[in-house]
Amino acid sequence: MSRKPSLSRRTVLRGAGALLALPWLEQMLPGAARAAAPSLSPKRLAVFYVPNGIHMPKWTPTGTGPAWELTPTLQPLASVKSDVLVISGLANDAGRPDGDGHHAAGTAALLSCTKAFKTEGTDLRAGISMDQVIANHLARQKATRFASLELGIDAGRGIGNCDSGYACPYANNIAWAGPHTPMAKEVVPQAVFDRLFGGTHAGETQAQAARRRAYGMSIIDSVREDATVLQRRLGTTDQRKLDEYFTSVRDLEKQVDAMGTPTSACGTPTAPGGDEDPRAKTKAMMDLIVLAFQCDLTRVVTFMLANARSNKVYGFLGLSGGHHAYSHHQHVSSNFDALARIDRWEVEQYAYLVRRLKEVKDAQGVPLLDNALVYFTSEIEDGNGHIHKNLPVLLAGKGGGAIATDRHLRAPGIPIANLYISLMRAMGVPNVNTFGADGTQELAGLGG
Repeated sequence: MSRKPSLSRRTVLRGAGALLALPWLEQMLPGAARAAAPSLSPKRLAVFYVPNGIHMPKWTPTGTGPAWELTPTLQPLASVKSDVLVISGLANDAGRPDGDGHHAAGTAALLSCTKAFKTEGTDLRAGISMDQVIANHLARQKATRFASLELGIDAGRGIGNCDSGYACPYANNIAWAGPHTPMAKEVVPQAVFDRLFGGTHAGETQAQAARRRAYGMSIIDSVREDATVLQRRLGTTDQRKLDEYFTSVRDLEKQVDAMGTPTSACGTPTAPGGDEDPRAKTKAMMDLIVLAFQCDLTRVVTFMLANARSNKVYGFLGLSGGHHAYSHHQHVSSNFDALARIDRWEVEQYAYLVRRLKEVKDAQGVPLLDNALVYFTSEIEDGNGHIHKNLPVLLAGKGGGAIATDRHLRAPGIPIANLYISLMRAMGVPNVNTFGADGTQELAGLGG
């Protein structure tokens, strides 16, 4: 038990206009909790979206319950298999469009389970997404600096038709604050880093941050004096955690610096070009999510690996065609092979996030993953048939004991809204008994 005085969980490091949040440290726990108490770690939700569905024959395990094995597409999860639950059969009927437009309609309804009003204009209408229900609950408690983060790789058009008469905001966003309000996502890692670690109160201006980066200085250099004072107050374990945290922040700084800095003089981030490497951007975004959770800056994050109906060309996978084009496979084996490569790469990115959350420990030495829910899905099952049933679903993390992992759970035809009721309850939202168009109860079997 440490005899050092307690440290406020909201302690930050300041210096030269910069403000750096701290990770959870042992000394932030009340004395009794430091002695031996049950976990005080907060629960967190991360949503990981991929477009165009999944080639399910290479995704779905044959066994059920604990008797399941990794399929070729799920193989990247080998090192965290014991932390993963595969759920097959869930449906989202609200994602079915009026006529064509399955991708945009399915994406708009992905987390809200509410049918989107078909329009190319600004008269959008969908429903509040389950992540925002959780964010609102946490905001009322003033739990974190940011109620939620909305992240992605690709920017999108703000208006116009993006999918057979459905407006672009339906295709570009999975988080909705309300029926008429999609939550625009941030797609520039540098901007996310500055938002999280650049400070708010006495924070760096963009000009200060740009000048610091131009001189090759880290944000850690700016708060060095404050950090030195703090380290003298910490025990050995916390000093080691702080050193590891500084290393993670510096590594992430190097990643985002290597991708270039937004150059707009008015401060608006420059939209990424089509030649940006999604591998580097995705890794940076995953690291930002981990640090945001580690510092308890937010407890809710949504992430889009690409926008709905994405036709991105994954040349680094040896492919020359677009993702959406491959997803209309016409039962051609070469298209199935291409889809399987893309699907596996997507799972690799998700697996990286899960591994990092397992590696990073909270103040009590518990992996962040143990109290997290890391949810993977897509707006459809099969891109050729535009099927809104049997959606690909993974859950990693135990959610503080709400989820029993290392299993394959079959739930044929069950509304995915029932899963969301369970996730919202696991995140502490009270009195959630229905959700969306067809959620009526918790999903049975999540706890084993």
